[in-house]
Amino acid sequence: MSAAPRFAWPDYLAAGAVVLIWGLNFVAMKFALQALSPFQLGAARYVVAALPLVFLIRRPSVQARWVLLYGLCQGVGQFGLLFVALKVGMSAALASVLMQTQVFYTVIFSAVFLHEKPGRNLQLGLWLAAVALLCFGTDVIVTAGQGVTALGLMLNLGAAGMWAVSNIVARKAQQSVAYPAGYDPLAFVVWSSLVPILPFVALSAWMDPPFIWASLSQVDWRSWTSVLYLGWFATILSYALWTGLLKRHPANRVVPLSLGVPVVGLLAGLLALQESVTAWQWAGTGLTISALAFVFRRERVVATPRINPLVKEAP
Repeated sequence: MSAAPRFAWPDYLAAGAVVLIWGLNFVAMKFALQALSPFQLGAARYVVAALPLVFLIRRPSVQARWVLLYGLCQGVGQFGLLFVALKVGMSAALASVLMQTQVFYTVIFSAVFLHEKPGRNLQLGLWLAAVALLCFGTDVIVTAGQGVTALGLMLNLGAAGMWAVSNIVARKAQQSVAYPAGYDPLAFVVWSSLVPILPFVALSAWMDPPFIWASLSQVDWRSWTSVLYLGWFATILSYALWTGLLKRHPANRVVPLSLGVPVVGLLAGLLALQESVTAWQWAGTGLTISALAFVFRRERVVATPRINPLVKEAP
């Protein structure tokens, strides 16, 4: 088996851009949700992401099922749950931290479905993550989370799980295409952005009150600017870069690169939204970042002596 390719400076540059875009992503969601329902925001985000690029970029060279699965998992699953979580009780700062539990979901899923086995550092990271989640749960129970609800917490964790599933789908899509040609990550993201639009519109028609759609004309410029940011930067640009990394490297080596997202997200939430962070949330955040640091550490390779079968050992 050939060794996995090493990360080059363009890979780290791409990861840095993704971290910055996704860290600011949560503030943009909060602004947009002040005027739009979660399902309206989902539909608007992916309309902006898909149009007009879908008419300019050829369909990716993968089976349609992978495009469909990715669109459902990453669009409806990840962001549908996250938007509802932010609406019913989740701060942008804390959401940016909890979404990084996708690292641990991905490690588990990649071991099961991709046979990418976790090492000792990954296992230690999972234990730290479990303690971090206990801190967040305690915060909701003891202090009412200062705007964070138990439902918001559970939906946020579900969104992180769906992000991990979409990571696996991206890797499986790559494995289904003849190497080294692979597929175009930008085309993959653009065409998969068509998938969530109708489900989000259907969910809005089913669950949103009728006056929500009638009030679209009153949505302010800040909310529409947030939608454009979410569609062009947080979806097309960032997920094209992210999917490109997943195309070139094992999933359990790529996902720890999102380590910086909670740091950017916390600072953005504190500065832009004046959100407060409780002691329990700081403890959970510190444990989560520590856990991610363990995941990011290189595994120590212990050399095993080679035994010459023609030479007998001394009795």
